[in-house]
This record gives sequence, structure tokens and C-alpha cells, in this order.
Amino acid sequence: MSFVPGLFTIQTEFRYEIVRKIFEGGMGVVYEAEQHGARNFVKRVAMKVIRQNYANQKQFIENFVGEARLVADLIHTNIVQTYHLGEARGLYFIAMELIHGVNLEQFAQHIYDQDKTLPPELAVFITSRVARGLAYAHAKTDEKGKPMGIVHRDVSFKNIMIAFAGDVKLTDFGIAKAKGFLEDNEGEVVAGKADYMSPEQADFQITDGRSDIFSAGVVLGNLLLGYNIFKGSTADESRERIMTMEIPDFRTKSPLIDDRLNEILQRALARDLKHRYPTADELLYDLEYYIYHKGYGPTNETLGKFMRELFTTSGVHISTPSRGNTTMLERATLPIPPA
Repeated sequence: MSFVPGLFTIQTEFRYEIVRKIFEGGMGVVYEAEQHGARNFVKRVAMKVIRQNYANQKQFIENFVGEARLVADLIHTNIVQTYHLGEARGLYFIAMELIHGVNLEQFAQHIYDQDKTLPPELAVFITSRVARGLAYAHAKTDEKGKPMGIVHRDVSFKNIMIAFAGDVKLTDFGIAKAKGFLEDNEGEVVAGKADYMSPEQADFQITDGRSDIFSAGVVLGNLLLGYNIFKGSTADESRERIMTMEIPDFRTKSPLIDDRLNEILQRALARDLKHRYPTADELLYDLEYYIYHKGYGPTNETLGKFMRELFTTSGVHISTPSRGNTTMLERATLPIPPA
């Protein structure tokens, strides 16, 4: 039997069972959950759920739905995948790929706590994977082949995930720019984390993909130095430093940074857009050439080994929990009506 597009509607019914809370933010909560389907099918997912007090705010819901619709079609190994947009008991949620790992902020904190140093080639490797995800998103077109104009606008330590297997994933497109998907008040409001945003972003200007490149440069510098040179005591101070602070010669900041790496940082962090990398592809090329031009360089497996050793040393249990053995910090069932 063959299926003809448009002639068949397949209805499904499944449920989500929440296992534990992963992260709690001001507007929503991310849980680890089990997605249950037919014949005992179970898949572990991450579930992003809107807080009750935002459930009746029309524009917030529209942006949440827009984020889900946008990311659903961003299929790339360096972007966290979205599986399902749902609603239950008046609450909207997005079911996403569950990353068994940590975000870059947690990763960096473990390195600091153990008085260790991240090898520069791994810092470059992590940033190169972010650049790969950005290059894909920036080049994305709609079904008619028209550029979607995606700008992430929130590339930062908290929005970069590293799996214990070594995969690097960009996540949270909640404040991204994309034609026809999310409300865009750019030029009127500032969106993003102050110490990672680009100068044009901090200055209420209209952004394009080059803004994300600056943010990726901040990520690289932070990884190499162990701190963010732009971070101030307040968000306003961070924005001011982003816009006016002299970009240093990074070779004077760390002996691990050589001439070529300093050149990459200088170009990624150029305030003048004419001197910044024009595309994430060009940044990616320079980063990958830096770590691979002499032959063998870091891989997912290299990063994964570093991750596992780092977290095992600090006493963190990193094996994937099996069904039935997980401590249920919170447990609830969200029935999902047929599509």
C-alpha cells in the first residue's frame, strides 16, 4: 500500500512522563522526560515547559511556538534537535533532544574547580563546532529557497552543550531572528546576554550573522583564558566594555595563545564589520585549519575523553541512567491528545 501526500492523516497518542528537573529559568523549566509511544516505545527527551504565569501572554506564546517551528527544521549535528511542540492542561512545551552532558558554563566551572587548564586545541575545537552550527543556521532557506535570515543572538556559555561523548551542540533559539517566525523588536530593545553580545547588538543596532561570529569569538577567548574579558559587575558595564574596551593582544594574556590564534580572535572580535569574519564558514575554516593543518587533531572522542576524566575526577556519575533506576526528583504525567 502506498501513501499519497495530502490524502492520509495519521493520528497518534502518546504521553510524557517527567523524570527530573534539569534547569529552571525565569520563563520556563527544562525537564528530562520519557516519551511513551505504542508497544512500550520509550525515548528520553528534554522538555521545555512554559511557566504558568506566561501561559496567557499571547505574544510570549507566539514566540515560543515560533521558536519550535524554526528549530524543527534545523537538522544539524551541532544544533540540539526539536521533536515536538505540544500543549497539555493549558501549558505549552517543546520536546527536544536530550543531551547527556553539561553546558559550557558548567564545563568551565569544573575545570576551574579542579585547577586544570583546557588545552587550546580543545578550546578551538569546541568553538569550531559552534561555528559549524552557526554556518548551517545562517545559510538556511525556506521551502521556496529564500534566505531565512537566522541570527541566533544568544551564543554564550549557557547555550552551548557538551555531551560526555564529546558532541558540541548549540541550543536555545528563543530570541533568534528569523523571517516569519519570531517577533523582532531589534533596534528598540536589547536581546541576549550582555557579556557575549556583539557591539552592534549592545548598541541597539540591526544585526546579521556577523553578530553571532563576534559572540563565538567571545566564547573562544573565554575558553582560552578561563574568563570573559568583557564581563563587568553589571549588565550595563558589560555592554559598555563590549562597545568601547580595547581588544587586547591575547598573546599577552596567555602563553598558550600563539600568533595565529591571536589573529583569529582579533578578526572574530573586530568591531568594524568590514574587518570581522564575513561568514561563519570562514571562521570555521580558520579554526579547523589551525587544529588540523599539521595532521591529526582533536575529535569528538578527544573531547569526550577529556570530559569524562574531568567529571569522574570530581565524583560525578556520568553513565546514562537506565529506566527504573533513576531517582525521581519530580514525577508527573502529561497526557498528549491526538494530533
